[in-house]
Amino acid sequence: MAGNVFHIISCLEDGGAQAVLFRLCTQDAEDSHQVISLTGAGKYGPMLEARGIPVTSLDMPRGRVTLSGLWRLWRLLRAARPDAIQTWMYHANLLGGGIARLAGHRNIVWGIRHSTLIPGTSPRSTIWVAKLCAWLSRFVPRRIVCCAEKSRAVHAALGYDARRMCVIPNGYDLSLFQPDANAGATLRRDLGLAPEASVIGFVARLDPQKDHKTLLRALALLKEKGNCPICLLVGTDLDPANNALGAIIDALGLRDRIRLMGRRGDIPAVMNALDLHVMSSSFGEAFPNVLAEAMACGTPCVSTDVGDAAVILGDTGWIVPPRNSEALAEAIATALHELGGPNRNVRRDAARRRVAEHFSIDRMVRSYRAAWRQTPNRENSNANR
Repeated sequence: MAGNVFHIISCLEDGGAQAVLFRLCTQDAEDSHQVISLTGAGKYGPMLEARGIPVTSLDMPRGRVTLSGLWRLWRLLRAARPDAIQTWMYHANLLGGGIARLAGHRNIVWGIRHSTLIPGTSPRSTIWVAKLCAWLSRFVPRRIVCCAEKSRAVHAALGYDARRMCVIPNGYDLSLFQPDANAGATLRRDLGLAPEASVIGFVARLDPQKDHKTLLRALALLKEKGNCPICLLVGTDLDPANNALGAIIDALGLRDRIRLMGRRGDIPAVMNALDLHVMSSSFGEAFPNVLAEAMACGTPCVSTDVGDAAVILGDTGWIVPPRNSEALAEAIATALHELGGPNRNVRRDAARRRVAEHFSIDRMVRSYRAAWRQTPNRENSNANR
């Protein structure tokens, strides 16, 4: 049964939740979708509109709620009468879900993307909103979708209504993220990297959560041992104009090993150019998209043990503790040694196969469509089981 689904999200800038929202709206051929951003159109607003998905920006300033914005949201929801309202992340769950209830809606589905909230690291306002949502979870949403098992466990312990919760892992377009040796070779050639060079990378914005410093320290340790690979750092603020980051790289003696590539639109090509993708995040991850995207391209991963990283990798990659540059360096060296041997394609094929079997876009879309049409179960359930 087709329906009209409204999505309410805090912002449409670059981010994992925004990427999943984009994939969900553009890959669901059954329902019609509209997106409301509490702030601006960001990166994904124009991309959604180019695919025929209407986008409304309430233009509230980041970190500040305005009465005019809330009034406009209420009027939109009151007039449109969608079949389901899907909210994304804490602030949209609170504001979007609350206004939707005031506008007379009952079929509200919250989306939780975090796995941990750490006092002193996570913003105090985010922790406050998350705790308030825990109390409201018994009254506002009909369903609560977590993107990771770790997210469900953490939020159930925080007081969220476990009866309403389900887990829907992120899904990936395997026709977009797929092995492409030509694309990888072309990018390497453009960067002046030899075909035989060992190349790793990390695709993520510059943010304390991503803990690039631990990765850089690990690379410095590898350089001391004479086996440091080239590392591509891709994402917002990871560009040569970032003097503060450049100073850290210089202090560690890594200038000749690091390529700062900034934000790019050719991530599948980047993943195909890598021998190994390394994620050094130290907190806050739930279901890291970059791991599955790399694996779908046949690129094995080393990751810190955050969120559902270990679930995503299965036995195809290497997991290390967060904030441990020595363990990260050892895992990178071990992985590159194995991937340089005669059995290198075993890991590559297994990584691609794991994403295809467990994290396809079709599976994710079916699970969300079911969540929009189901009432809460009395028992916790994984929407993909």
